[in-house]
Amino acid sequence: MKLISKTLIGLFISGSLISCSDYLDINDSPNEPTANAVTPDLMLAGALTGPYEAQTRQRNYFGQANEFGNVMLGNWGPNVNAFTSGYVDEHRLKITTSFYMQIWDGIYPNLSTAEYIDQRETDVYDYHKAIAKITKANYFQILVDFYGDIPYTEALALGGNFTPAYDDDKMIYRSLIEDLDAAIALINNADDFDNTVGSEDVVFGGDMNQWIKYANTLKLRLLVRQITLAKTDGETASYLTEQFASLDKNFVTEDVTINPGYTNSTGKLNPFYSTWGFDSQGAPTDTYDFTVAADFAAQFMKGQQPNNPNYTGGQTGIADPRLPLYFQPVNGEVQGVVMGETSNNAPDPLSKLGEKIIDEPSQDGFLLLGATSYFLQAEAALEGYLPGNPKALFQNGIRASFRSLGIESQADDYITSSNNVNKIGWDGSANKLEAIMTQKWLATNGRTAYESWFDYVRTGYPEVPLAITAEKPARYNRLLYPQSEYITNAANVPTQTQADAFNTTIFWDVN
Repeated sequence: MKLISKTLIGLFISGSLISCSDYLDINDSPNEPTANAVTPDLMLAGALTGPYEAQTRQRNYFGQANEFGNVMLGNWGPNVNAFTSGYVDEHRLKITTSFYMQIWDGIYPNLSTAEYIDQRETDVYDYHKAIAKITKANYFQILVDFYGDIPYTEALALGGNFTPAYDDDKMIYRSLIEDLDAAIALINNADDFDNTVGSEDVVFGGDMNQWIKYANTLKLRLLVRQITLAKTDGETASYLTEQFASLDKNFVTEDVTINPGYTNSTGKLNPFYSTWGFDSQGAPTDTYDFTVAADFAAQFMKGQQPNNPNYTGGQTGIADPRLPLYFQPVNGEVQGVVMGETSNNAPDPLSKLGEKIIDEPSQDGFLLLGATSYFLQAEAALEGYLPGNPKALFQNGIRASFRSLGIESQADDYITSSNNVNKIGWDGSANKLEAIMTQKWLATNGRTAYESWFDYVRTGYPEVPLAITAEKPARYNRLLYPQSEYITNAANVPTQTQADAFNTTIFWDVN
């Protein structure tokens, strides 16, 4: 697995990142800078945008991770009226080593720049090193949540090891907590000799207090993901009790976004917009024409019974004002395709992605939603790990979702009308965890749906029916390691069969 960073190449670093100490370091050409000449402040924007932009296009990490979550949880479907097939394998529950492989192949190479900043031998860039550590922790957790055991301690060796060993997924989780603690300590212990962070920080603009909040929230996410395991594993329960007791409760309350200056110019559009929406001339992409609302999300958010015989969860009777922002209404309503349906029975036309998913060329990218932060807190409080009122945190998560979509004024009416309704309201739901997971699913629709996918695997919520063409009785527990690993890292990659995607689990999954 060759992990040389394309981002570093883009920052004028040619050749290896290994020190040039074997050569005279005088009279270096300014046109051929060495790695050491490119300081962390010049590399930080690339370290942040590299993983996001690699993930955002359909065939790279975020595009595939977000797409996978949206398709598997009944948010997105294929435009069967215009394309002969789409999401066939997802709906039938087939899987191979090439299935969504860019989640893996897109994320690893694009973390090399952050790794280089983190490992740089300097004591005047502690803020930059802290941001790099936090960035890596975010993406390593996501890799574990999709795959389980992954290369971690030997990964990102910057040219030193192309065949890294695999580490235990539970061990990685605990190491990521330590990495985040180390990042927070770097920020808190920085002194006047440390270079401040400015515009190169395309997430928080150099506000290190916000980076601490983000790190705290990522720690919260790591801990909450293990709560289900802790119910049957005493050692994990003790670990979580200890970690939550020392956890700084200063979490993010707004969306964590990234924007290096996207604009309506070729090569400078937000890459999610340019892949799933339009080009700089306003012409729709094939992906935009292909991706439409799935019937399940559309009907559920209308408060109506989804048109899928596999769904027995009933209807809520509550219209969700977020629906027409996620998908474009046609003929006065959002129309979706049943998962696995063909053009013979699908409505025509079908609703495409809406104005808050495909907004404008300069739109922000989403790293973590403020709503997700509140729902994580609500679950931790519900299970007794955090102080606070879980109902209030749950409802603040709904408010954060509405605020993110620009309709905050409608949040309280929705909360009041849905409060006594099963699955979506606090008081009306006998299963409070199901209510939290269902509202998180509604909040992450189209933006960070992979977050809800992990919770679905862990908890079984929200209740989402199988496609009408499903050939398995349940969805995947994990993705298979990609073909690239079997080609380049065959000595270390665990052997897997298709059955392992259904029969083996990530360490936190005990269902």
